[in-house]
Amino acid sequence: MTSPSDTLDLNSIFRRDRGRQRGFTLVEVLVVLVIIGLLGLLVAPNLVARLGKAKGEAAQAQINTLVAAVDLFYVDVGRYPTTQEGLEALVTAPAGDASWRGPYLRKRQALIDPWGNAYRYKVPGDHGAYDIFTYGSDNAPGGEGDARDVTSW
Repeated sequence: MTSPSDTLDLNSIFRRDRGRQRGFTLVEVLVVLVIIGLLGLLVAPNLVARLGKAKGEAAQAQINTLVAAVDLFYVDVGRYPTTQEGLEALVTAPAGDASWRGPYLRKRQALIDPWGNAYRYKVPGDHGAYDIFTYGSDNAPGGEGDARDVTSW
């Protein structure tokens, strides 16, 4: 036979010792918040730097796409778009060009750099038959980091 002390006492299993339960103190919560804040201060600059680098890399990839589109325009039309026609000639046929077989870009949005500015186009270029470039985040010539110029040459 089993004695009452050998049986499981459900009350003892589910009984809570309320004297031992306690929440976090205000000091503990503040310490955790300070630690999270310090980690944020360490991580945030790296994230911002990577975002800037990613935009520069995206701009370079877009410029490479624009170069290919301008070259296709040249193959079809026999000339590069003029500076006046600009890169818009890759999306919309210039007036009077029957040999235009575009659009050479799927979206007009491809004419805008990652910072929201239009890519610049110059024919004849200073560095080749044409130049395609963007001035980066500051939209001004020169610059370092996120503000550096991104070019086709």
